Amino acid sequence: MSDLEDQVLTSLRRIIRATHLHSRKLEKQTGLTTPQLVIIQTVSALYDPTVSAIAHAASLSLATVTTILNRLERNGLVMRSRSATDRRRVIVTLTDAGATLCARAPRPLQDQFVDHFNKLTPQDKNEIVAALHRVAAMMDVERIVEPSLTLNSESVV
Repeated sequence: MSDLEDQVLTSLRRIIRATHLHSRKLEKQTGLTTPQLVIIQTVSALYDPTVSAIAHAASLSLATVTTILNRLERNGLVMRSRSATDRRRVIVTLTDAGATLCARAPRPLQDQFVDHFNKLTPQDKNEIVAALHRVAAMMDVERIVEPSLTLNSESVV
């Protein structure tokens, strides 16, 4: 194995390990998985969000968000109700327990990444995105990862 190959694989392993450790720490502190916390934070950040608005803002599929909301609702952290102005719309809100948990929860690792990423030049951002797309293709992630975990084209982790 060449030195460059070793460096790439080591970097990938470090990213995977940091993500795993941060997720375990977050779950231990909050009782939530990272995607659950992201959904709670997204609901908190949006005004009267629908499930599809949450899915779009969190870069997750509608099916994934619905599944997570079901669990959060069973745990008393969110509630869904029909809009008073348009009965076809289902609005998601945090319960008091959900709002408290959201306020006290640590930031997901992805937020730290986004903070740093947003400070880069447009050229640096495009180079990172292109390189990551290439790495994902080389690892055949489209075949391995369920579609609900792939990001929409407008968002970054």
